[in-house]
Amino acid sequence: MKEGIHPDNYRPVVFKDMSNGDMFLSRSTAKSNDTIEFEGETYPLIKLEISNTSHPFYTGKSKLVDTAGRVDKFMSRYARTKK
Repeated sequence: MKEGIHPDNYRPVVFKDMSNGDMFLSRSTAKSNDTIEFEGETYPLIKLEISNTSHPFYTGKSKLVDTAGRVDKFMSRYARTKK
C-alpha cells in the first residue's frame, strides 16, 4: 500500500451481522465502543443489520430482514396505489 494515504486510526475491525451472527475481519476507521474476541485477538466490533451473508440478493432467498417496519409501510402504500 502507498504510505501516508490512510488515516492514523485505520485498523483491523470485526464486523458482525446481527441477523445471522456471521463475523468477518476487515480494516476500517469506524468508531466503536464495543470489542470482541475473534480468532484469539481482541478487536473493535461494528454491528451490521445486513451483510452479504444475509442479503437476499447474495443468498438467493427472498427473506426480508426488517427491523423498523419499512417494508410493511411500503407494501401498504403500494397496495393503495395499485388498485
